[in-house]
Amino acid sequence: MLNVVLFEPEIPGNTGNIMRTCVATNTHLHLIKPLGFSLEDKYIKRSGVNYIDNCHYTVYENIEEFFAKNPGEYYFLTRYGHKPHSDFDYSDSNKNIYFIFGKESTGIPKEILKPHIDRCIRLPMTDKVRALNLSNTVAIMVYEALRQQNYNDLLRDEPHKSKTYIED
Repeated sequence: MLNVVLFEPEIPGNTGNIMRTCVATNTHLHLIKPLGFSLEDKYIKRSGVNYIDNCHYTVYENIEEFFAKNPGEYYFLTRYGHKPHSDFDYSDSNKNIYFIFGKESTGIPKEILKPHIDRCIRLPMTDKVRALNLSNTVAIMVYEALRQQNYNDLLRDEPHKSKTYIED
């Protein structure tokens, strides 16, 4: 099972977009407090459109509670990573895979990363940008894992028959 973990997210629009991605991909979302917004916030609902009610998510008081309740393979997205996302094997859909992302302003604290340095990932990019937008990075990681898993049971065609064919 794929999981997205947001460590102390700050921007409601990012989290709303990530919720939408999680619904689209059957990915579980884990939110670690403190959150920089209320989950009832109108910005979350606007970003997630009307999909938020279908988002499976869990909220934790802190990172220790998250680790205690969620065994599996952890991958940390961080500017301190030295390996690209494509260097890892996410193909076993029977494993609990967790992609952990830090808060938008400061990322994941080094003391959390240090014991997991071999699982720290940095998406390759130019030296003109420090980091990609959080919701974009989440989508890249989730879809790379899904690609390796042959997209599991996700639809490859439009579910509404009236929209599946392009008419001449």
